[in-house]
Amino acid sequence: MNRCRWQMPPSAEQLAGVGDIPPLMAQLLYNRGIADPAQVEAFLAADERLLGDPFLLPDMEKAVARTYRALLSGETIAIYGDFDADGITATALLTQGLSSLGGRAIPYIPHRIEEGYGLNHAALESLCKEGVTLVITVDCGISAAPEVERAQSRGLDIVITDHHTVPQKMPPALATVDPKRADSLYPFPDLAGVGVAFKLLQGLLRSIGKERDLDQLLDLVALGTVADMAPLLGENRYLVKRGLEVLNSANRLGLSEMMRCAGRSLGSIDPQTISWILGPRLNAAGRLDHAIISYDLLSTSSPEEAQRLANSLERKNAERQRLSEMVLAKAREKLIAVGTDSPLLMVGSEDYPSGVVGVVAGRLVEEFYRPIVVFEMGKELSRGSARSIPEFDIIAALTQCSDLLSRFGGHPMAAGFTVPTENLIHLQERLAEIAASQLAKLDLRPLITIDAELPLSSLQGRAFHMMQQLAPFGCANPLPTFLSRGVKVMEYRSVGAGGQHLRLKLREGNVTWDGVAFRMGHLIDEGTPHLDIVYNLEVDRWRGEEMLQLNILDFAPAT
Repeated sequence: MNRCRWQMPPSAEQLAGVGDIPPLMAQLLYNRGIADPAQVEAFLAADERLLGDPFLLPDMEKAVARTYRALLSGETIAIYGDFDADGITATALLTQGLSSLGGRAIPYIPHRIEEGYGLNHAALESLCKEGVTLVITVDCGISAAPEVERAQSRGLDIVITDHHTVPQKMPPALATVDPKRADSLYPFPDLAGVGVAFKLLQGLLRSIGKERDLDQLLDLVALGTVADMAPLLGENRYLVKRGLEVLNSANRLGLSEMMRCAGRSLGSIDPQTISWILGPRLNAAGRLDHAIISYDLLSTSSPEEAQRLANSLERKNAERQRLSEMVLAKAREKLIAVGTDSPLLMVGSEDYPSGVVGVVAGRLVEEFYRPIVVFEMGKELSRGSARSIPEFDIIAALTQCSDLLSRFGGHPMAAGFTVPTENLIHLQERLAEIAASQLAKLDLRPLITIDAELPLSSLQGRAFHMMQQLAPFGCANPLPTFLSRGVKVMEYRSVGAGGQHLRLKLREGNVTWDGVAFRMGHLIDEGTPHLDIVYNLEVDRWRGEEMLQLNILDFAPAT
């Protein structure tokens, strides 16, 4: 039995014979939602044609008008963000953008441990006393109805820009810009928080005839969009593609220093670099200390400060990794002790730092393929993070438990919450009931969606280069995945520390490929002379040389 479920896509009949598109490329495009031949050129070019009109977003005209009035009258504007990479980049983008127009914009990012996620009464009161008259939220605010109502009753105007799921009761803000609103006319609902902040700035600059000044902020949009795992389809393709070009131009000192600390060179930053190198480091500050450190790193023009802050983030990221591994080991041990067959798994303790519970939940989902909730238990309040699987909408489940929670918010696949500790047991019971009703009869193995089944011998270097037109790759636009059946195993051995990986040499006809199966060393005894393999093509860089190899995602004895 395969470790994963293998799903084949339907045939791309609509794109068959369109122009000069080879059949394999037509299938890859179709699998990514391109069913109309008229969409092909814009998708592959990933250019400005993918940009949406910011004024199609709900309340955009109100938001732009209030922001412009604040600029003209010299009001102090607070940009209120979140402590993850999406929120940090959105805060930096809007603060920098408004400041470049002569505005008095100041950042505010709450402390994860002391304040928690989103708007809070004490922070808004403090901003009001400092003379702030307008608060613009980025990557938060859509679930903060009580906080918005109280702030506006005291004369503080609130403009919300967010991308999270809209609750039944929207906050009574002056303007609420969220592409997920039911009444939104915007053609692309999946912008990241930094993407929505960018649209506000775009709308403002378009109104005053300065839209051309936006490009140099797209590095921040690319960073936040990829780090937040927003789908790299539609408008996000342009924002990330152009943003990567700006990123690699090394205009932002802090990012150059981060790459130096990580032992990486500028000029080759891609979505994988953001996901594995830059994103975790930006997140580390908010997980262990205060996210303003990452904000300062993105905003500084001082080489000395950039170096100091990058070194600090490098240390915090190493500590974050250590804590994550420690909590992961404890949580895994607890779950295995009580059994991991339940449709939803929930685990927590007083010594699980809330800054790493989301990371741990994500790792446990990879291992057990169940919705996972990990929480830090406090005396009166407990904070948790949930990570889910495509078959289970975790934010919808938490909505059904809203009477038990102090606050919550997020996406179908990732959410956070605060709960009175006395309600934890009731929350666990209700979430378990909801998950059981939705998941009990499903095959809970990871799903691999295969782009095409083809002979291994048909793949060559030019096919790989053709597929690069689909880049940038990431969430919802993954590296193309293929299935080849009956390939002959020439060599099969475990490699890496503790034999955690498998190295294979595979042959079909006159063609031989090297392949690696990461974290599958424990399957060393399951190899057979012929295998069906599911894989990506990737570039293996070793000692200055580059060669294509197979990144094997799953395999089974040949059928």
